[in-house]
Amino acid sequence: MTQLTPDQRRTRARVETLIRLMSPALNLVLATGERISRLVEPVDHEYYPPRTGQVEPPPAPPSVEQRASAD
Repeated sequence: MTQLTPDQRRTRARVETLIRLMSPALNLVLATGERISRLVEPVDHEYYPPRTGQVEPPPAPPSVEQRASAD
């Protein structure tokens, strides 16, 4: 990876500062949205929990020797 030019470093620092300054406001927006969504619909009837690790993995593809012996 090449070195950043001084102008690129300044721009990067400005963007990172802007993100740091906006972070509390964005967190507030997310928290407010979560509260509103829970007030509007307290129970999500379309929620399906993720699968657990109990499902068997798919079978491995046949190796070169197995494919050759099958022919």
